[in-house]
Amino acid sequence: MTGRRPQASRVVGLGRPVPLSAILGHHRRGPADPTHRRIGTGWLRASRTPEGPVLLKLAPLADGVRADAWGPGAEWAIDQVPRLVGADDDPSGFVPRPEHPPLVEALRRFGSYRVGATDLVLEALAPACLEQVVTGKEAFRAFRLLTAEYGEPAPGPTDDPGSAAFGMRLPPTAEVWARVPSWKFLAAGVEQRRSRTLVRAATRATALERTLGRDSAAVDAALRSLPGIGPWTSAEVRQRAHGDADAWSIGDYHVGKGITWALTGEALDDDACTEVLEPYRGHRFRVQQLLALMGLRPPRRAPRMTLPTHTPYATRGRS
Repeated sequence: MTGRRPQASRVVGLGRPVPLSAILGHHRRGPADPTHRRIGTGWLRASRTPEGPVLLKLAPLADGVRADAWGPGAEWAIDQVPRLVGADDDPSGFVPRPEHPPLVEALRRFGSYRVGATDLVLEALAPACLEQVVTGKEAFRAFRLLTAEYGEPAPGPTDDPGSAAFGMRLPPTAEVWARVPSWKFLAAGVEQRRSRTLVRAATRATALERTLGRDSAAVDAALRSLPGIGPWTSAEVRQRAHGDADAWSIGDYHVGKGITWALTGEALDDDACTEVLEPYRGHRFRVQQLLALMGLRPPRRAPRMTLPTHTPYATRGRS
């Protein structure tokens, strides 16, 4: 344990309230994710920075956030907090159209929302690979099991049963992801298609981190040059690691239907969703998130998908 006292602390003034749950909740892979934890109105986040492991604690203030950090990556994480909570996101030019009243209302209610960036590509890519072609519950379980076995305890008071950070873990390193045996992936419910994609990506981790700072099209091309990574996976990574406000989740089983239902009253396919979103080019992921914050989704007309009990799983189109 690094100790109970933070190794770095800072108050980050942004001139606006920061909706931490809307921003950091997008990085949490299910309620039992050992790398992210909500504590009241604040959040704990365990990650691997270029300077080493860190446990970051964020608490909202009236016009910004307070950040505390433990571990070798503490200073890096503290310096990166403004980008993490969306300080570099520019919503100018985003104007909901009058024919889309739910989006007008979403901006009114959640106008302080910004698209954040972690600046950590593999951290976003590894769980996205696990989430391809399966339900969220399956993917979250796999990430939790693999992180429990191959991650490490996060720095800070994570071994103190009285601490809110008790039991939090770091995600596996690129080197560890690349060496996870195929049978261990299978034991976590991850068939070869997904595990092979993740292992290949882990071997290219250094090159992937160099995509930071590039424009969206270049990042998308670099990510999709890897076998097994398609438009959906690329978008999921760019949303989180690069803070790409345009990277909507094309190819997702639910997202396109949800957006079109909210904006047109009909649950339509991705081609139709792309057309509906065209006036918001540059802000299409912002639209997705604002509508999600409103809780708008089509009514269910069928039972939820059942979880498979065997592998490999049936493909449902996400890659």
